[in-house]
Amino acid sequence: MAVALITGASQGIGACIAKRLAKDGWDIAINHYPSDGDKAKAEGVAEECRASGVRAEIFAADVSSFDQCAELVKSVKDAFGSLDALVNNAGITKDTLLTLMTEEQYDSVIAVNQKSVFNMMKPTIKIMMKQKHGAVVNMASVAGLYGNPGQFNYSASKAAIIGMTMSAAKEVGARNIRVNAVAPGLIKTPMTDKLTDEQKAKIFDQIALKRFGEVEEIASVVSFLLSDNASYITGQTIEISGGLSM
Repeated sequence: MAVALITGASQGIGACIAKRLAKDGWDIAINHYPSDGDKAKAEGVAEECRASGVRAEIFAADVSSFDQCAELVKSVKDAFGSLDALVNNAGITKDTLLTLMTEEQYDSVIAVNQKSVFNMMKPTIKIMMKQKHGAVVNMASVAGLYGNPGQFNYSASKAAIIGMTMSAAKEVGARNIRVNAVAPGLIKTPMTDKLTDEQKAKIFDQIALKRFGEVEEIASVVSFLLSDNASYITGQTIEISGGLSM
């Protein structure tokens, strides 16, 4: 059975992707940040994945650490015997205006969001090249396409991921490895639930579909990109924003 590794999969979009791929028949490797709270959440996600009749295991690693990512990938390969798909989903935000942003706020977002993609892809691609197949989906954002006030660091990290996706796709395509990205817009989360009706109305004015996206709508596109139905798609960034850019 094919094996998919999802980083930052203890909650939110990552957890939803893990559960969707389990329903698709993938065995699931769930990465979580090394903390007791995240471990408990990850185990809950694994149990839901197992309910689909697949194998699901959890793996702790701070994806901003190159060494921890190398060990994570090795552990997944050792545990499952193969590694057929990687979803680089882990990410953080530390939003503030550029003039107020500290070096730590910039560096930490770049380390977790952007450098983690390098940290994870380098050892994973080596495995996929030996297997002569594989698929990678990187989590970008509309902030990486169009920028966003107060997200200088986040926008930088997501724009870089789009460039990294295209570069990697050109490097490994001949080995039957596909690399794509998705760029979510405004997705319904506990954070968006806190917005006032007035704030939501202003946001909806910019969205053609006049609503927030659902995490399941992100997971369904990731599912497609990892499937054989997307066998001739690589180096692309799929915007999932309800028409935010139009």
